[in-house]
Amino acid sequence: MGLFDRFRRKQRPGVLRSATSTDTGHLEQWAAARRGVEAYVEPKTTVTDTTIVLVAHDGEWTRRRIDGTEGAKKLAKKLEIPIYDAGIVGYPKRMREYSRRKNQGA
Repeated sequence: MGLFDRFRRKQRPGVLRSATSTDTGHLEQWAAARRGVEAYVEPKTTVTDTTIVLVAHDGEWTRRRIDGTEGAKKLAKKLEIPIYDAGIVGYPKRMREYSRRKNQGA
């Protein structure tokens, strides 16, 4: 091991990080702790891999990487929640309202 190896990044810049079991575990726990959860899939871009946004009944939300559209569908089926393509249907109004409320309180 070189003198500065421990300070180097684990991953090179410009390389997309794929979803991990930590990402999936977070999504599963988050959905289990809330009601009325829906999933919104965000497509892969040049900057980010495919992501999924879970939105609860009150607009609270979380976003994590997911293993493509098929991975998102499998997760939604496992969690028994509806899934939508965010690029087609957009995001629910309650999500924007929740974010607005959180920003006003900060």
